[in-house]
Amino acid sequence: MDAIEIRRKRLLFRSWHRGCKETDVILGPFAEQCLNTLDVAQLDIYEMFLEEFDSDIWDWLVDKNSDYDAKYDALIRQLKQFAHDRQAL
Repeated sequence: MDAIEIRRKRLLFRSWHRGCKETDVILGPFAEQCLNTLDVAQLDIYEMFLEEFDSDIWDWLVDKNSDYDAKYDALIRQLKQFAHDRQAL
């Protein structure tokens, strides 16, 4: 198993075990389906995103708050579309 595979497995675990069910049900399935498609730069951003508070992530995903770092723009759009497609938001 190479370093990128180990990193993706760690991010998958962190996506499912956030401590907040609302974000778990979005981030867990997203990670299962999409982590393998993300390049290293996108993985960097996703990893930084996982360092944010669950309450902030949830507020960004449901448009309660749009005050987030611009580096998350593409990821948040992708997460919103993913959640919408799954009817999770």
